[in-house]
Amino acid sequence: MSLKVILTGATGLVGEGVLLECLAHPNVSEILVITRKPYTGVRNGKVKELILHDFFDVHNVREQLAGYNACFYCAGISSRGMNEQQYSRITYDTVMVFANELVRVNPSLVFCHISGSHTDSSEKGKIMWARVKGKAENALMKLPFRKVYNFRPGAMKPTEGQQNVKGYYKIIAALFPVFKALFPNNSNTIHELALAMINSATKGYEKNVLEVSDIKKAASFN
Repeated sequence: MSLKVILTGATGLVGEGVLLECLAHPNVSEILVITRKPYTGVRNGKVKELILHDFFDVHNVREQLAGYNACFYCAGISSRGMNEQQYSRITYDTVMVFANELVRVNPSLVFCHISGSHTDSSEKGKIMWARVKGKAENALMKLPFRKVYNFRPGAMKPTEGQQNVKGYYKIIAALFPVFKALFPNNSNTIHELALAMINSATKGYEKNVLEVSDIKKAASFN
């Protein structure tokens, strides 16, 4: 199955890594990178770029979303320094506006959403970011896409060639063999994450929420 992918978050760590892996994968034929500002990191025949300064205006680009069969939603932000309302606007409201518009255009699409390890599916826990991510996961799985997958990666080793790698992840990259040995169920590579997303979109997976162990399993599908 050939994938025509809509990808968000290409200027961030996860999105950039997933983009590079999609460029290298033979089953990905086209990538529409939707970004708030021009992204000059990659020039490749597979890639089209769509500038959308405000994702709440996604209805204005509705026609350009047609014809794709997968969305890799990698946009996101750290909750550090944010209250729940601020964090929810980006992590829940923005995601749902985008997804609701996309499902109107492409109901047969597979929506792959980057969430996070220890996300709270009950939406009732004490940790704010985990509740908000859980709310987003639950809401996405109610939309009538062909499939919705929520990925909960742990500490991640960046993909070779990434430019948007900040201090914390430079340390993880350097010490990843140690992380992998000590915390095998809480660490994965972005290479594994991207393969899991591609394989889930093309071959399916038995769960809608993929923890680190599921990500590694889905990545290993031939």
